[in-house]
Amino acid sequence: MTAELRVDLDRFRRNVRVVRARMAPAEVLVVVKDDAYALGVDAIVTAALEAGATWFGALDPASALRAKQIAGERARVFVWLTLGADETEEALRAGLELGIGDATYLERVSTASSVIGLPATVHLKVDTGLHRNGVRPEDWPEVVARAVELQRAGRIRVAGIWSHIAEASDAEDDTSRAVFDAAVDRARAAGLDPDVRHLAASAAAWHRPEFRYDLVRVGAFCYGVRSAEGPELAGIEPIATLAARVVGVSPGRATIDVGAADGVLSTLAGRVQVATPAGPRLLLRVGPFDADVEAWDGAHVGDDVMIFGAPGEGVPSTTDLGEAAGTVGEEPLLRVSPLIPRVYSG
Repeated sequence: MTAELRVDLDRFRRNVRVVRARMAPAEVLVVVKDDAYALGVDAIVTAALEAGATWFGALDPASALRAKQIAGERARVFVWLTLGADETEEALRAGLELGIGDATYLERVSTASSVIGLPATVHLKVDTGLHRNGVRPEDWPEVVARAVELQRAGRIRVAGIWSHIAEASDAEDDTSRAVFDAAVDRARAAGLDPDVRHLAASAAAWHRPEFRYDLVRVGAFCYGVRSAEGPELAGIEPIATLAARVVGVSPGRATIDVGAADGVLSTLAGRVQVATPAGPRLLLRVGPFDADVEAWDGAHVGDDVMIFGAPGEGVPSTTDLGEAAGTVGEEPLLRVSPLIPRVYSG
């Protein structure tokens, strides 16, 4: 296979600095879920630290644990998947901060804290309407009261209160924000004093300053992936380029050494253009392990073709491809096979 995923770490550092400057005085949690959007936690966390990042987070514990191993005491690391008993103990021993979205998990974390003899640092999550985990508002007072008990007993420390929002409309998000503010007020009245409040992810944090609070969770934008149907982002550039070489030329088409099994969406055939040495050309076919591109004058074996990538004439972004396939911009990036080498520059 000749394909490679080229990752520009200089551009990533610039993106992180741009995001941090825009969000200040709120801190930025750089999301590194799914092995840093399939780009490699080790390289991404190292570069983000160099750009001043002090927080990382992931849904999956594997990415969060690796981020903590790289960052050590230089950054706080948050994981928000509900974990089993053994995973919870491992996470606490590693120094991860845990997102707590229900009463049962709160008790599991308390038990794990007792087993390992260390207090758990937790962020309580209230459901503000998205219904993606989180304590329902009507159950919030009871859960908060229990958290106060556990904190006084030295089992936990409530470091944060947080939630997800739908980012479907300003009106819906405003309603969610009101629920969140009420939950924070209730927690403080009960005796909790969290370090951070965090509600917004990339889009809401970028466009609406009132949603930033103390901390924002930014994933896609740090990697240069704009929202589907969203505007371009000033100062933000894609950091990853999926490139493959021409392995065969026949009348009207050039065959490249990458296909659906390698991460190119099969539904894109006939719907998008990719970048060739002669400019944009239509993607004609996507097979399991290769694809055909509309040929150009002088096409020959060994030419580079870019499926998505960094800015340049005729180079589509991952969001361009996602929109063509009816999905989000992260999807083409996350689908890139781990068998394709990640090649770092910068």
